Amino acid sequence: MGYRDIKFDENSVFLVGGGAGFIGSNICEALIDMGYRVRCLDDLSTGKYENIEALIPNERFTFIKGDIRELETCKSAAEGVDYVLNQAAWGSVPRSIEMPLLYEEINIRGTLNMMEAARECGVKKFVYASSSSVYGDSTELPKKEGREGHVLSPYALTKKVDEEYGRLYKELYGLDTYGLRYFNVFGRRQDPNGMYAAVIPKFIRQLLHGEVPTINGDGMQSRDFTYIDNVIEANLRACKASAEAAGQAYNIGAGGRLFLTDIYKHLCEALGKDVEPNYGPNRKGDVRDSNADISKARELLGYDPEYDFEKGIALAIDWYKEYLA
Repeated sequence: MGYRDIKFDENSVFLVGGGAGFIGSNICEALIDMGYRVRCLDDLSTGKYENIEALIPNERFTFIKGDIRELETCKSAAEGVDYVLNQAAWGSVPRSIEMPLLYEEINIRGTLNMMEAARECGVKKFVYASSSSVYGDSTELPKKEGREGHVLSPYALTKKVDEEYGRLYKELYGLDTYGLRYFNVFGRRQDPNGMYAAVIPKFIRQLLHGEVPTINGDGMQSRDFTYIDNVIEANLRACKASAEAAGQAYNIGAGGRLFLTDIYKHLCEALGKDVEPNYGPNRKGDVRDSNADISKARELLGYDPEYDFEKGIALAIDWYKEYLA
């Protein structure tokens, strides 16, 4: 079904934390296209103004440049809001290993500020981005909620702490919180540049520009690659979920498992390239295998991902061809 058939009261107001980022900007755009009012809160530290530039003239869209580490900023942004969709965080496992204190400030304290603001402002639902990285060193496949291992990076730990706060805010304060454990999201507007770029946009950019990509490790790592529109759907489904489903975390993936070497071959074929990749060392803190059991999200959120990898990657490649031209 996808997200376009999900209906809210026509006067609903949404606050998207990190709304100028990859995932956040796509959520903002979808909500505006659906006819709702949207506030975007972002300090542009990792988000980009260009991601939301086309939305600025729309009278139903408001951009607030602000830092989630400042509680008063969060409270001001959340005033009069029905739903908070908090995507504001710093990603990247390797970068978190280099900067653990900054990740604690942004991903834990910042998320807590947003939750507290939502509680004080009487927000109906608080949906926030968690991550499949919380499964850590668990080797069980598929990954199932309640069967987590030891986390392997500061980034993963921040998301685990966020989930515990989400549980407490439901149990102690009655705020309906829903944690979404994203599994390797890809799609339009995901940044292909920089040393911390995600693998799919990075490979596409390198192949289009005649560069030789490097695969970290042996390439037999597996991932549940999830197209951006599935993530938009999950956020909106969570906003419509029952109070009984609140205070928990949910796997948000496509339910598949693909090896990195196969992804690389697929991209080469789709782009008409024949480039043998380089192989580098394993990345510290990386989870070896990832595959989501999405049965809990199906049952309690009504999540039903519309896009499999093949459908999503075709759309993503078309977007990058135009963006990188």
